[in-house]
Amino acid sequence: MHITEDTIAILKQFDIGDKLSLPELPRASVLVPLIVKNGELHTLMTLRSHELRSSAGEVCFPGGKRDPGDRDDVDTALREAEEEIGLSPDDVEVVCRLVPLISKSGLLVTPVVGFIDESFCPHPNPAEVSAVFTVPLDFFTSDKDHSANYGATGMKGVMHSFYFVDPDSGQQYHIWGLTAMLAIMVATLALRKKPEFDISFDPEDPLTFFQQVLHRQASKL
Repeated sequence: MHITEDTIAILKQFDIGDKLSLPELPRASVLVPLIVKNGELHTLMTLRSHELRSSAGEVCFPGGKRDPGDRDDVDTALREAEEEIGLSPDDVEVVCRLVPLISKSGLLVTPVVGFIDESFCPHPNPAEVSAVFTVPLDFFTSDKDHSANYGATGMKGVMHSFYFVDPDSGQQYHIWGLTAMLAIMVATLALRKKPEFDISFDPEDPLTFFQQVLHRQASKL
């Protein structure tokens, strides 16, 4: 089976559908765009503009807060990706929605995973995005450029952190916090590969763990 079809079949097993009772919090979505390059899965990421008022200069996936006109979490993720990097919704094959996580600002963030073509040429909105780059998905399962801060708040007190050097530009990017956790989740599930470092969730049943974390965090807000 082709890598794209194989990955879609795997990830659809983890689509949350209507399985979750979600806390009443402000909603946001991110698009986790998957690309097949040289026969390997990659994901596209962005560097937020240094001019933004929140999370300036941080690496993230395309996304943002839900607008009143958005129909659902998928609509939010696709709209934001088009606004930020010029990715048309018609050019995204949406695969699934994974379990939401709560951001440091108290937003309920739903990751929407979708495939885009390798030929996609981003057109970043300079007011929001200062760089666009791709990372091999298995990078997020390797301990080589990874560290974990066990004194930080977040997933059971663990904050994951990666340093990635883009081979095309030579620029180093720091990928951490919620974005790193989402990348680890997608990589672990899509590749069926347990990371070389400790993770708190069961790759065969991530829903149970993240639902517990979700409601524990929500109860503290």
